[in-house]
Amino acid sequence: MMKHGSLSDTAMIHPFEMPVLSSTMTEGKVVAWLKQVGDYVKAHESIVVVESDKSDMEAECFHDGYLAAILLPAGGQAPTGTPIALIADTIEEMQQVQQNPEQYLAELKTAPAPVAPAPVAVESAPAPVSTSRTNGRVMASPRAKKLAQQHQVDLRQIQGSGPYGRITAEDVLKVVSPKPATPVITTTVPTPQPVEVAKAPPQPVAGGTITPLNTLQQAVVRNMVASLAVPVFRVTYAITTDALDALYRQIKSKGVTMTALLAKAVALTLVKHPLLNSRYTEQGVHQPEGIHVAVAVAMEDGGLITPVLANPHQQDIYSLSRTWQDLVQRARAKQLQPHEYNSGTFTLSNLGMFGVKQFDAILPPNQGAILAVGSAQPEVVALENGCIAVRRRMRVTVTCDHRVIYGAHAAAFLQDLAKLIETETQSLVL
Repeated sequence: MMKHGSLSDTAMIHPFEMPVLSSTMTEGKVVAWLKQVGDYVKAHESIVVVESDKSDMEAECFHDGYLAAILLPAGGQAPTGTPIALIADTIEEMQQVQQNPEQYLAELKTAPAPVAPAPVAVESAPAPVSTSRTNGRVMASPRAKKLAQQHQVDLRQIQGSGPYGRITAEDVLKVVSPKPATPVITTTVPTPQPVEVAKAPPQPVAGGTITPLNTLQQAVVRNMVASLAVPVFRVTYAITTDALDALYRQIKSKGVTMTALLAKAVALTLVKHPLLNSRYTEQGVHQPEGIHVAVAVAMEDGGLITPVLANPHQQDIYSLSRTWQDLVQRARAKQLQPHEYNSGTFTLSNLGMFGVKQFDAILPPNQGAILAVGSAQPEVVALENGCIAVRRRMRVTVTCDHRVIYGAHAAAFLQDLAKLIETETQSLVL
């Protein structure tokens, strides 16, 4: 906070920081500014569109005032918590900032750390005080204060990691992350409009070109590299799909999708095998409250995203299919909210629609298993009575975290999944 070129408790210049749009976001990219320098903005009014790891979202301002300076133009990237704009309370303050905005930003970074008052002996033990306090006031970013209020966290108990002990939003998230809560979202607009941004052109190099990765592709890279540290194993099973195919032909005209059928079949099977729906943590095996099936969807501009069907086993197939179609449409328009793509407890990856017979899927972070589904193809099979017949069969492969799930668990899960698809398909409609 700054006033008249210096830091003070009564400052009238507020830094607007790169917001935290999801629990996994570490940096963001400015897609477009919704306000121009000199515009008056109100608290909780959206002023910028930010691209996080997998979506574009509008971020709101937390102060009434004038947009005095934009420190990060559209297309720029910055870590979360980094000041990207300055908000002034008055026109005079705005004009002063505009004369030299770098000076205000530099003072925010280089001001001397506050000196903690000497301890005073009292009869009762005082509450712990972090180094983020000065003159009896907790030094925290506006975003950190809002997060603390949402999660009922006492800022006095948090050690700030920002400049001069200032508490950042990430400090608060580290405290609340162990709690199973919906990821924090800064936008109040449920369906923000997509904003077109020019893609980085390929850079010519010797022997070809290099095309920079977009934010979504970078997130996929980080997740896949993290998965390499997990000990996994894979089990493949062949499932006869004649009954499933017949059901699909009957209800396809009503808007039912095969993805919804498979997701519900998986969820119903996970009810019987909750261990496949759990994940490893350093404290032990975490068993979530619900069954949320994430389904991998390829994006047109590269990378993939996993929209989540929440508790599909509790929905009829028609409602579930409508939900899935809406999720896919908004995912490809980059309009999903963070909890709609990062809350999955089990992942389904279906390449069968491309004619792929069988494949292995990489285990996503913070999940215990992922199911890879191949295409259903006619095969000659020997029946139990000794006859030979042609049946449509699809091969599914489950990849499991061996720290939580063992081979017998995976085999039993696939066995029950096959039984449901082959003989109990009517349960998928209800």
